[in-house]
Amino acid sequence: MWRLEVMPNSNRVLQGSGLGLRRALLSPLLAADQGVVDFLEVAPENWIGVGGRLGKQFRQIAERYTIALHGLSLDIGGPDPIDTELVRSVRQFMTSINAPFYSEHLSYCAADGHLYDLLPIPFTEEAVHYVAARVRQVQDIIGMPLILENASYYGQTHNDLSESEFINAVLDESGCDLLLDVNNIYVNSINHCYDPREFLESLPLERARYIHIAGHYDEAEDLKVDTHGADVIDPVWQLLAQAYERVGPLPTLLERDFNLPPLPELLQEVERVKACQNVCEPHLSPVVA
Repeated sequence: MWRLEVMPNSNRVLQGSGLGLRRALLSPLLAADQGVVDFLEVAPENWIGVGGRLGKQFRQIAERYTIALHGLSLDIGGPDPIDTELVRSVRQFMTSINAPFYSEHLSYCAADGHLYDLLPIPFTEEAVHYVAARVRQVQDIIGMPLILENASYYGQTHNDLSESEFINAVLDESGCDLLLDVNNIYVNSINHCYDPREFLESLPLERARYIHIAGHYDEAEDLKVDTHGADVIDPVWQLLAQAYERVGPLPTLLERDFNLPPLPELLQEVERVKACQNVCEPHLSPVVA
């Protein structure tokens, strides 16, 4: 199995504007000038143990850029036991590439096997205690706070608490941090009929470590689907600007999972993120793990 050796820089930080790394972007990024983005993000499950040509290209990328890890299969709210072997592998992978932290989704994705979707956790006190205990278990293994993303969802099984009350309670009880996804706020606000600006203000923004921005699909006027397959729309850019007003220009990542345009077109949106950050504050403060 191909393995990354530990990089010499053990103090990498996240700052500026970043891009989600997809395999189709490996060659274009390696051919581009170093520094066309400030950082990259990958799902560790997609890269742990990968060798051959792709593994070599990833190593070159990891030598050039700080890489944040954003997982897909931790299943933090699911009924199955935490996959501690996966978490230990993630921890080893973090060390090998000097990733500053590990984030995941505040959702569940498995029940006697992976469901290949991110599903909503009931917004209840019982679920808060259950999820918080699982978060602490993960944090004990990785040796740092886990970062959880506010997730998009399309139905809700039970909600004694509001969505923002649930998020606040999980973060308070577990000690984890927040990955603020402004597109998810917008999508949920349409699908569940709430004011996205008020929702943003209700979150524990002092716990936000970095931000996601993305495009989505308009299934209908009152139904948006979080696809990461389109350009970011103006209302989402406006939410990002509101977030910067509250928390400053936190590191911000553009997610694009399919319908990938050529890299120069993607970089135009990354540059728009940077322009928003510069309007908010010309000197960006890095986030250190």
